Amino acid sequence: MERAVGLFVLLATLLLLGGFASYLYHTAQRKGWFVVKVPYFTELLSGAGLKVGDPVKLMGFDVGEITRVTGLSPDDIFNVYVEFEIRRPYDGYLWTHGSFARVAAADFLGKRALEVTKGDSYLPAYLFYDASSRTVRELRALSDLTNKVFLDNVRGTNGGPPLAQALRSLDHDTLNALAQAGVQTVRVADKSVPRPYITYVWDLRSDSYQPFHRTNLFWLMPLESPALTEELGDLVTNLHNALPGILNLTNQLAQVLSNAASLTAHADALVVQTRPAVSNLAAITDALREPNGSLGQWLLPTNLHAQLLTTLTNANGTLTNASLALTAANTNLGRVVAELNGPLRDLGLIISNLNHQVQANTNLVTTVHTLLADVDDFVQGLKRHWLFRSAFRTKSTNAPPPRPYPRVGGKP
Repeated sequence: MERAVGLFVLLATLLLLGGFASYLYHTAQRKGWFVVKVPYFTELLSGAGLKVGDPVKLMGFDVGEITRVTGLSPDDIFNVYVEFEIRRPYDGYLWTHGSFARVAAADFLGKRALEVTKGDSYLPAYLFYDASSRTVRELRALSDLTNKVFLDNVRGTNGGPPLAQALRSLDHDTLNALAQAGVQTVRVADKSVPRPYITYVWDLRSDSYQPFHRTNLFWLMPLESPALTEELGDLVTNLHNALPGILNLTNQLAQVLSNAASLTAHADALVVQTRPAVSNLAAITDALREPNGSLGQWLLPTNLHAQLLTTLTNANGTLTNASLALTAANTNLGRVVAELNGPLRDLGLIISNLNHQVQANTNLVTTVHTLLADVDDFVQGLKRHWLFRSAFRTKSTNAPPPRPYPRVGGKP
């Protein structure tokens, strides 16, 4: 019996220890006790709603927790230092560019939550493999450069743009370019042997990877929004400051309503006074709607209207007669033009024949000119001959003046 009781107690103890071990294992798995945790830090203006142990979210689920919340120096730009850890492999989402620490409201009671955002480019914040300084000549002699990368942005001795980018794989072309630029040694990391701990961290000041110590954590830029309680407090303050203006507005609104009531009362009296004018206006509009043209009768008296109609009728007749006359003249002109077509055609033929004769006899004009000159000389000779001179003398048609009587005794 004692032996059976001892076996039962031993079995119960083993079961208890097994259950406790299972609990510890699942708790460690849930808490990430066996997972490498990567530390980060950020700086905020206010630590309201944040405490140690709060979860850190990434893309909507928990990936770490806050490990430290403390104040900073009064001379610092920020006021609160917040340190947190991210479980692996989620730290691979955080890069040196594009990753932020966002602090936003989590509920309506002032609670805030910390969330990190996924990076978009450049380099990982932490490295988990060793690195060493090697000469460029030694690396150029190696035939196998697999899994070897540059640890820094390597520039030539004269500066300028980087000849090799950090974490870029080694190749002989790049090594030859570095040797020509005068670079002697470079830091090289071997990715084939990963370490279970952090070896290097990116330093924002030197723009290079530095050996990791617990004092040089990677800084994430904060994106901070105030807690809802602070926003509600600011809203209440603004409402309290705006309350006198609201009261003045209600008083002015009451005065406006009173003035509106008085205006409606005066409007009723005005309606009563304007009823005769409205009646006259209705009579005028009825007269304007008559089909006989009441408005025209107002503007034009009856006698003037009749005279205007007579004048327009006479003008219409005159225009009709003028149109008929123009039509007849147009017809006659067309007939005359048609009759002139024949003589004009004959004249064109005569001119054409004359032109043809002139072109055929090129000396005709010269001959005629010579003939005319000879005839003129002949006539001039006849004028000078004594026999024909009297034939060419011009006879005056005016009678000679009367001869005056001789003077007798000095008197005519």
